[in-house]
Amino acid sequence: MIRDPESFNILLDTVERFVRERLIPREAEVAETDAIPADVLDEMRRMGLFGLTIPEQYGGLGLTMEEEVRVAFAWCKASPAFRSIAGTNNGIGSVGIVLDGTEAQKNEYLPRLASGELIGSFALTEPGSGSDAGSLTTSARREGDHYVINGAKRYITNAPQAGLFTVMARTDPSTKDASGVSAFIVERDTPGLTIGKPDRKMGQRGAQTADVIFDNVRVPAENIIGGVEGRGFKTAMKVLDKARLHIAAVCVGAAARILDEALRYAAERRQFDHAIGEFQLVQAMLADSQTELYAAKSMTLDAAKKRDDGEPITMEAACCKLFASEMVGRVADRAVQIHGGAGYMQDYAVERFYRDVRLFRLYEGTSQIQQLVIARNMLKQARRK
Repeated sequence: MIRDPESFNILLDTVERFVRERLIPREAEVAETDAIPADVLDEMRRMGLFGLTIPEQYGGLGLTMEEEVRVAFAWCKASPAFRSIAGTNNGIGSVGIVLDGTEAQKNEYLPRLASGELIGSFALTEPGSGSDAGSLTTSARREGDHYVINGAKRYITNAPQAGLFTVMARTDPSTKDASGVSAFIVERDTPGLTIGKPDRKMGQRGAQTADVIFDNVRVPAENIIGGVEGRGFKTAMKVLDKARLHIAAVCVGAAARILDEALRYAAERRQFDHAIGEFQLVQAMLADSQTELYAAKSMTLDAAKKRDDGEPITMEAACCKLFASEMVGRVADRAVQIHGGAGYMQDYAVERFYRDVRLFRLYEGTSQIQQLVIARNMLKQARRK
């Protein structure tokens, strides 16, 4: 759903130019320092990239899902770290508030998330619970007008920079399933909340993650999202539906960049008096990559349009995330192969992307979790017939 094609094309052109002229030239610096340069962050704030999907009445651009994925296609041709720092504000760090928050919560936090004054983070995963979100053990005990939160979260994206956390915690200790889980808004400077050291990861340097520890953290009762206990898991699933579709778009953008790098190298590198791109076995790798990229892009756009039309897309989002995240891994592998020995060297972007894109098959639910989501929805549909 492109609401105003002329305005949207201006935005898209601006993002594409920003990626080409400002982000790609800084990729090596980000990989070396494991941080996004402050001047780049300021530019991203001025461009409105922290508030792309936050509703306009709260200071964002209010992009539709189709508009969002098209921007992600362009934005993610640069290192995934650039998207990640603002991605949580547009996705898992704000969507829970946008979808289920009270009006007071929206007015308090969404404008600051949209401007980039606050960086949001989604604290769900724990040392002992990842994809099985219903088994989380972080607790929130009611004490008068507050909840007291205790527990630890792991691998939390943007935790070192975040000023605001959406925290999933168990408010009903008598249950062992998702029905006892609630969602809380927790500000970074709340006493008892501490951030661990940034994790040392395989790739995606500049997109930092860390543990978040809660030691008797007192949170006002009005900070429970929606003002009602026991809805946290439902909020999390709504967040993940949208996040999975967004990650599919991120994978499409990354795959397009990787394929551009491989195609350029195949056209320039010569062996046996020919550009290697003239050899049919190299052409086969390029063709397979282009075909899979086209398929992932098409299905992501299709699912985005369905969401904009108000259709449920739990199964479609899982399909997109599964296929696109696996696809970008295969494209990266072929790109390294096309580069030969050069593809194993850090002087070439494909080496870094090869490591960076491996994460996409893990977060927002592993590929195996996506398979379960898809199959379970297929069976539900079959039973209704």
